[in-house]
Amino acid sequence: MSEYTALSDLGEFGLIRRIQNTIKLEQKSTVVGIGDDAAVLEPGEKNIVVSTDMLVEGVHFDLSFCPLRHLGYKAVAVNVSDIAAMNALPTQITVSLAIGSRYTVEAIEELYDGIRIACENYKVDLVGGDTTSSNAGLVISITAIGEVAKGEAVLRSTAQPNDLICVTGDLGAAYLGLQVLEREKQVFMDNPEMQPDLQDKEYLVQRQLKPEARMDVIHELKELGVKPTAMIDISDGLASEIMHLCAQSGTGAAIYQDKLPADQQVLNTAEEFRLDPVTCILNGGEDYELLFTVNLADLNKIRNHPDITIIGKMTEASEGVRLATPSGNTFPIKAQGWTHF
Repeated sequence: MSEYTALSDLGEFGLIRRIQNTIKLEQKSTVVGIGDDAAVLEPGEKNIVVSTDMLVEGVHFDLSFCPLRHLGYKAVAVNVSDIAAMNALPTQITVSLAIGSRYTVEAIEELYDGIRIACENYKVDLVGGDTTSSNAGLVISITAIGEVAKGEAVLRSTAQPNDLICVTGDLGAAYLGLQVLEREKQVFMDNPEMQPDLQDKEYLVQRQLKPEARMDVIHELKELGVKPTAMIDISDGLASEIMHLCAQSGTGAAIYQDKLPADQQVLNTAEEFRLDPVTCILNGGEDYELLFTVNLADLNKIRNHPDITIIGKMTEASEGVRLATPSGNTFPIKAQGWTHF
């Protein structure tokens, strides 16, 4: 007798009711959540920001090494990261799933456990979504809604020459975490008796499987009285995101190679895989750190922040987007990170 429940035993509405019973609403702006034709929100006098991300099995995640609970958490975090990049606070999400026939009720509950934990962590309400069947595995689409005071949203298009370029945290770890997981998957496929060797790689694997949106930094910048002049989250790679900021702001950029922040595990593992660590940092992606610019006048407010690194400055558009090496040479930066098509 199987201990798992087929989705067909519950049906769509049974599944929705089962999920609904685990959800607790926290936001004052949520008037009606799951269970009606649409959610009802009452945000008050603030601006609303909305972002949607889709994760597709076999494209964005591999369930042979990505636990469903981690996947649920990550799916929320990457959407909250987009809200953070607008200088906004997340308030609600909707979750839509296309589910392959091999998934059981218990598997979907495991996914929603991760979603629920992320909702509690980021203080967002799950207020609706949709479920349907899929012939191509699991597809997750999340829409995140946030609030920001009028005039306080930060766009990609408002940086100026001489603004300082900053990043949060460290970079390259998620990419190298993926390399480690792919290697161990291949070892297991070649010899199922082999156990994964993740010694000294825990940080990298965590950064790939369970990234965090940097809402903490958004709160801290507000406390410091710093409003970034432009901002974007680092999903497709630092080089790609810098070029987005420059293209939309009409500027160039100078990035200093010796200022790029990396964990020691990144440096060690890049050497192990015979990869250039600078390439991993610039083009790896999926770090979900924040890349932002600030006015030079705010230098003293952020220069001692332990989790913000100043990596360069915006320049005139005619100077291009360039990487400056410690030896004084400069090279054009090219985006070689994730491409969607």
